[in-house]
Amino acid sequence: MQENILSVGELTRELKALVESSYPSVSVRGEISNYKLHGSGHVYMTLKDEDAQIPAVIWKSHRRNSSSELRDGLQVVARGRLEVYPPSGRYQLICTSVVASGEGALQLAFAELLRKLAAKGYFSPEHKKPLPAVPRCIGLVTSPTGAVIQDMKNVFERRFPAARLLLFPVKVQGEGAAASVIEAISYFNAPTDPDLTPDVIIVARGGGSLEDLQAFNEESVAMAIFNSSIPVISAVGHETDVTIADMVADARAGTPSIAAELAVPDSAELLRAAETMTKRQGIAVSTKIEGAERHLHSLLGSYAFNKPVVALERLDELAGFLVKQMSGALGNSTRHTEQRFASAFQRLSLLDYKKTLERGFALVRKNGMFVTSVSGLAAGEEASVLFRDGEVKVEVIEHRDGCGTGAVQAPGPAAY
Repeated sequence: MQENILSVGELTRELKALVESSYPSVSVRGEISNYKLHGSGHVYMTLKDEDAQIPAVIWKSHRRNSSSELRDGLQVVARGRLEVYPPSGRYQLICTSVVASGEGALQLAFAELLRKLAAKGYFSPEHKKPLPAVPRCIGLVTSPTGAVIQDMKNVFERRFPAARLLLFPVKVQGEGAAASVIEAISYFNAPTDPDLTPDVIIVARGGGSLEDLQAFNEESVAMAIFNSSIPVISAVGHETDVTIADMVADARAGTPSIAAELAVPDSAELLRAAETMTKRQGIAVSTKIEGAERHLHSLLGSYAFNKPVVALERLDELAGFLVKQMSGALGNSTRHTEQRFASAFQRLSLLDYKKTLERGFALVRKNGMFVTSVSGLAAGEEASVLFRDGEVKVEVIEHRDGCGTGAVQAPGPAAY
């Protein structure tokens, strides 16, 4: 069987692929030696311990992630990736960060958690809740002793004394500090008494070393702040200190006093703003009233507004004229009707049978009916003869038709 013989380049390339794929990210503790800052801005050095050594490089673009006091003899923790350099056939550590060994572990843990939470969106602006403009109640998560709580109280009393302060005392460093902070945030989000629910929470402590602030770089504390339904202001350490809690919180303050100023408005400014707003509203209302009055006067004097009044006046005048005409016409009609009635009455009077009787005529009536023909009477029948001045009962003695004569005898002795 023929032996597989590799060239130096082939072997180096295989080793390069194997090493670089196996160690894409590695942290190494060691002592710096042969430290050299090149004119290009890159740093070349060696990391060593009692057993071995490895060349290391910090590219110019990553120097900001390293301590500014790197020097020979300094114990550090370097984080980066392994790279095989074929021309010299050696491997080296390409560093992305180098920190002093005392804080190195904490720095590395901080960086790792920072990347993890950033990938989950914990620092995204869309997850930041707005702070209330005028909080009714403020929850304080800090130590009950020391300058921090007193500094914040002084700011609240000066800026907005109406705010109600609720203190949940916690440990701010050492063992159990993270659990204490988580308990306080959880309590304010679900208090036993609804009146103890704050509008905003301030998590605060004074400055200190990275180890002193470690409780506020714990993932559990970051999750408690992120999941809080109440806006959280973080004020951990001094202005230059930045913790995971600061970046996850809805607002970050450089100091606890600044956090208090962020949480509440300035009451004096509120009063000035209220006075200004009142004046503006008064001016605006007065301007509107004056404008409305001018508009109203314009309408009252306009032809369009007065046209109905003029029309009504004309209609009233026309109505008076029509009433006058109708009254005159009605009077004329009434007089004409009266005259017609008088004329008709006069004509009717001429037809009154009494007038005929007065002229010497008489009427014959039988059984209540007037007899106008001889045929209406028979011999022996009784009738009445109506004269101008009375009525006489008669009996028919003889009846003649046509132009003959006859006689009517009144009851009793004959008149002839």
